[in-house]
Amino acid sequence: MAFSLKAIIRAFAAPSHRLRCPPQLWRRIISELERRGEGRHEAGAFLLGVDDRGRKEVREVVYYDDLDPHAYDTGVCVLHGDAFARLWSLCREKKLTVVGDAHTHPGSAFQSQSDRTNPMVARAGHIAIIVPDFARWPIRVGKLGVYEYVGDHTWHDRGGLAASRYFYRGFWA
Repeated sequence: MAFSLKAIIRAFAAPSHRLRCPPQLWRRIISELERRGEGRHEAGAFLLGVDDRGRKEVREVVYYDDLDPHAYDTGVCVLHGDAFARLWSLCREKKLTVVGDAHTHPGSAFQSQSDRTNPMVARAGHIAIIVPDFARWPIRVGKLGVYEYVGDHTWHDRGGLAASRYFYRGFWA
């Protein structure tokens, strides 16, 4: 009964959100990205969860440097092929899928040329979140860069004011 009640309330509280993440998990992700980036370089993570007809729910996270210990060696996030083999194996094991990724930038959460041309997961519907200021808390949702991949190196910008309608991190997530 509680699950169905929560689902009903969520439908009213967050009716059009494409991605949702429990607030405690989101806060943990941000805190860990800040710690791993040490306030001086990018850090990132894959958001694992379920996709129910285009509505994605984050349930777990795996950090880039857990998949590839050299992911941050250049100061920006770079993953080598064997990291993706580990990622897909982990997804199979947990019966989850990659619903998005999050990585940090210094300053504002703009999508760089490298981000645009090298999606972490080049699959339509993949959501990339760019966290400003190397994930230094507090971070308002409107300051996040939120991008949805549509294929052929094309993205829809879901950030800024639209982010709060697209990415839900509230109580009913």
